[in-house]
Amino acid sequence: MATIRARVNRWQARVRHGGITVEKTFSYKKDAERWARETESAIDRGEYEKPTTQPAKAQTVGDLLTRYLAEVAHQHRSATTVWNVQTLMRGLGAVPLAKLDAQTLAHWRDDRLATVQGASVVRELRTLSAVLIHAHKEWCVTVTNPVADIKQPAQGTKRERRLATGEESRLLAELAPQYRQVVLFALETAMRRGEVLGLLWEHVDLRKRVALLPITKNGEARRVPLSTGALAVLRDAGQVRSLDGLVFPVNAQSLAHAWNAACARAGIDDLHFHDLRHEAVSRLFERGLAMMEVASISGHKTLSMLQRYTHLKAEDLAAKLG
Repeated sequence: MATIRARVNRWQARVRHGGITVEKTFSYKKDAERWARETESAIDRGEYEKPTTQPAKAQTVGDLLTRYLAEVAHQHRSATTVWNVQTLMRGLGAVPLAKLDAQTLAHWRDDRLATVQGASVVRELRTLSAVLIHAHKEWCVTVTNPVADIKQPAQGTKRERRLATGEESRLLAELAPQYRQVVLFALETAMRRGEVLGLLWEHVDLRKRVALLPITKNGEARRVPLSTGALAVLRDAGQVRSLDGLVFPVNAQSLAHAWNAACARAGIDDLHFHDLRHEAVSRLFERGLAMMEVASISGHKTLSMLQRYTHLKAEDLAAKLG
């Protein structure tokens, strides 16, 4: 019999029939159902043959990364995956798949740690693991996954970066209007960069003051209440609407370049765009919202996850204590 299961942005079909078990993942449910029916019929007729695996000897890591970039990476909601793949391409692209082992990967890890922090290397290793797993399951490539066989770099302490006095105004002053709107909206809603840049006008209800996020990082939809400040940003952005329906028709890479340049001109050090989410969630608590109220806005599923982003200013808490 066949089972069809939903995955994040994907549908997995598994057929167990006539002593044969086989599975495949699809972008659309109807394709998964069609494949399952055809596979069961082929097994009944005695005509089913498992796909032959491709030999790994003739391929390089770069071959898999290139294909992943072309066929899969665009399905991810964050531009980080694309950047990670490009980074892996530069460091491991020429390595034959047959020689991709724990020792090779450990050498690459140590070289990367000389230039970037451990958290970045961990993210890149996770991307590499995802590519290798996808290649094995979806492209029938015979390849090992040595990521689990090496020690993961220490990621260091969690960031507690919040905007210092004057930094917000200096940053906004250095940004072009289209980027300024993105920053202001992120501060008002606690939405992630990908959620802000992917927001469509059809999912915004100005009358009810709600923005719908059909797909989020944790795979669940979320309805975000819109503050007066968020509504003001939307009205400003709505004066000129893009044909693709995006509220903020801004490319993630151009935003990153604009952000870095603005921080440099404003004399702001060590500020990441994701720190705006820390700042926004902390401001929600400082305005007196309860834990569950903040969680419904930010989309955090557990208290421990929410505490990572909640760094209340000690001086503000002292004032409340009296």
